[in-house]
Amino acid sequence: MSGVGPEREEEAPERPDEPTAPAAPRPVVVPRWVQLVALPLAVVALWILARAAGPVLLVFIIAAVVALILNPLVARLQRHMHFPRGIAVASVCLAILAVLVTAGILLANPVAEQARVIQRDLPGLVDDANDHLADLQTWLDHNNINIQVKRQGETAIETLSDQLSGASGDIASTATGLLTSIATAGFALVLIVVISIYMLLYGERIGALVRRLMPPGDGTPEDDYPSRVQAAVFGYVRGQLLFSLAMGAGCGIGLYLLGVTGVFPAGKTYALAFAVFFGLMELIPYVGPILGAIPPLLVALFTDPLDVLWLGIFFIALQQIEGHVVAPQIFGHTLRINPLLVIFALLTGAEIYGIIGALLALPIAAVLRETVVYLRRHLVLEPWGHTNPVAVMGALPPPERRCPDCGMVADDDDAYCRRCGAPLDAVTSEHR
Repeated sequence: MSGVGPEREEEAPERPDEPTAPAAPRPVVVPRWVQLVALPLAVVALWILARAAGPVLLVFIIAAVVALILNPLVARLQRHMHFPRGIAVASVCLAILAVLVTAGILLANPVAEQARVIQRDLPGLVDDANDHLADLQTWLDHNNINIQVKRQGETAIETLSDQLSGASGDIASTATGLLTSIATAGFALVLIVVISIYMLLYGERIGALVRRLMPPGDGTPEDDYPSRVQAAVFGYVRGQLLFSLAMGAGCGIGLYLLGVTGVFPAGKTYALAFAVFFGLMELIPYVGPILGAIPPLLVALFTDPLDVLWLGIFFIALQQIEGHVVAPQIFGHTLRINPLLVIFALLTGAEIYGIIGALLALPIAAVLRETVVYLRRHLVLEPWGHTNPVAVMGALPPPERRCPDCGMVADDDDAYCRRCGAPLDAVTSEHR
């Protein structure tokens, strides 16, 4: 027929074996009235609830972090070993308990032995320190320097020694308060364990509930909100444990080398105890490295005050390696948060709940980061105008050109309809 464009060739059907990309989900549009009223009210309500809950909320947060850490292991047992959910949870809990008991048995004897050696050698260390002070006082007197350090130094060192030796008496005198604190901490620990086990048992239901509350993803693990949160927390904790292990090992090796070379002779004897303590203290943000350095510095003070200077240089160098080499390499692949936000999260957590708040600050920050990234991808705030918010964000495809006579879809460069040949000067556009 004259004037009629050629018929459009039928598109070849897709092969069933070719993988198809997941369809992009439509974003959820938040109306203006929700932004204006509901969101501020929700923030205020959450703040009031958090203040009222207090320690209860803290227990649930810790339990949730523990459950997020252990859930990948439970899921792996379900997927690869075909264990029921309850058996998988029990197996993971028993395995964690066995690992802790085994590690405790392996470390208890050498660490306890070195602690007994320190306690046994403490009077001798005090005598050595007094001898050094006496030599210093003799040198000052010989050079007509009117400074008295011997008696004052002896008094300070002997006082510190008496306090360390009489620690058991102080504990006995405050037994009631100590038992109360232990009972409270033990009850909280039992609650955390029980709540985390229940969260693991109902993990699939909790994940399904979270998916219903959040905007839908595209169905892949990379765009699944619970999976992203779980991976973020698990990755951070794995990085933190690796970081503490690396720093504890570095401290132990460094002190042992200082002991072998004679710079700090006690380092060779107590290297393992110092390394374990330093690694555990690295779990505490900011103050952990300072607390971990105190025991070797005290031993150096009792042995030879000059050793304190060398140990101070060693720990400063260790902190530089930690901050510029170890921490960026480990946390750069796990936390993925700006360092300023990390500092803000640590300070805020410490201000709210002390050391426990500082420990929980970074896992919570990792969860908030994944939440913000996910919502930015799937949530569109309705703008305060007349423009379609979804179209503004590019979530809808461009409109189609249709023939005004027969309604056939036309390409952008078609001048005539390929079905009826009508001119396409005036066409209707519709969204797909």
